[in-house]
Amino acid sequence: MDLNPVFARRLYLMYLIDTTERPNVPHLMNITDWPRRTLQDAIKSLPQFGVSMSFVEDGKRHNDGFYQIDDWGPINKEWVHNHHIQLAQMFQPS
Repeated sequence: MDLNPVFARRLYLMYLIDTTERPNVPHLMNITDWPRRTLQDAIKSLPQFGVSMSFVEDGKRHNDGFYQIDDWGPINKEWVHNHHIQLAQMFQPS
């Protein structure tokens, strides 16, 4: 698969947000081993691709909650789900 690595990382992140129960930054850090700032920047960039996201607050304390994708915009959700393994392999050390 020949994708721009930055774009592929964002697609994989979208897959994780869509399939992980209560995906927040600490949980996504555990899954991906990506630094906090990398995840925060990637999440912040998703609306640039036409993706609509929201942060669902849990109400226990400020910023306690999780992300959800409200609208995938022009991104084909089915394609991302079907290729998530290949996307994940792009970020594993060789």
